[in-house]
Amino acid sequence: MTDQPSLFDPPPQPDAAPTIYLPGGWDEVLAGETAKPFFRDLLAFVAREREAGPVYPAEGDVFNALAYTPYDGVKVLILGQDPYHGAGQAHGLSFSVRPGVRPPPSLQNIYKELRDDVGFKPPKHGYLVPWARQGVLLLNAVLTVRQAEPNSHAGKGWESFTDAVIRAVNAKPQRVVFVLWGAYARKKAKLITGKQHVIIESAHPSPLSVAKFLGTKPFSKVNAALEEAGETPIDWQLPEKAEE
Repeated sequence: MTDQPSLFDPPPQPDAAPTIYLPGGWDEVLAGETAKPFFRDLLAFVAREREAGPVYPAEGDVFNALAYTPYDGVKVLILGQDPYHGAGQAHGLSFSVRPGVRPPPSLQNIYKELRDDVGFKPPKHGYLVPWARQGVLLLNAVLTVRQAEPNSHAGKGWESFTDAVIRAVNAKPQRVVFVLWGAYARKKAKLITGKQHVIIESAHPSPLSVAKFLGTKPFSKVNAALEEAGETPIDWQLPEKAEE
């Protein structure tokens, strides 16, 4: 997004913690996490990585999942692992790519399942912001990655932060549908304890496990769970043309 403030302002002195800005009401919800030493160390690590070479997504896009889906509006959470590591792909939403970028294989498989599940007509783009704006939190467990090195920022602290995001969503009194694809995401089910919530699990849509993913009908299940709770279902159909 181009109109959001900087993610953090430089500290007033070298040994002071930076001031963190999280959009969409998340700033207050996650204040306890962003005040912890690990988060300051994490930001320092990412800053060093950016000095050493390309890191994705761009600094202004790191928290886009939170920017596009305010805390109060979260109805669905789809958990990914870490950002796409190719130039120009990642922009802060799990599985989504910028306009003009061909949908990667996992997203193409998601489109196939959407087509068979809810009659979705796949567009040529992979820009999922319309979902985010309806309340689908497209969250990766790790929010940054070194170019061409998948999982290169795993184990550096992002998981602690995004686990806190999941716990915060779990604390919402309204139903949220959690979509966990693949073994990595499914391990996070232990963080979801609210009886009002629904968890939808299956294999990951990557080419390695797509055979077990296709036919699981997660998107119609999401909408059925939302409607059962009196919530408006998600319109999964994306516009033919991506618009930022």
